[in-house]
Amino acid sequence: MASSSMYSSSSTSTWTPQQNKLFERALAVFDRDTPDRWQKIARAVGGKTAEEVKRHYEVLIEDLRHIESGNVPFPNYRR
Repeated sequence: MASSSMYSSSSTSTWTPQQNKLFERALAVFDRDTPDRWQKIARAVGGKTAEEVKRHYEVLIEDLRHIESGNVPFPNYRR
C-alpha cells in the first residue's frame, strides 16, 4: 500500500512556475503524435516522472473543460 503515496497530491501539485513554463513549452514541441511523449516532456521539465506530467496534463485539460462549460463560478466581488 505504500505505492499510493507516490501519487499523493503533494508530488503532483508542487510545480514551480519554471516547471510549468517548461511543461507548456514541451507540450507545444511534443504533440500527441510524438512517440514516448510523456517521457520526453518529463525529461524537458526535469524532476518529474512521465506519470506526473501526464497527470498534470489531465488536470489541466479537466480545468479547461470546466471553465469552458461555465461550471467554474467567477469570484463574486460584491460585498
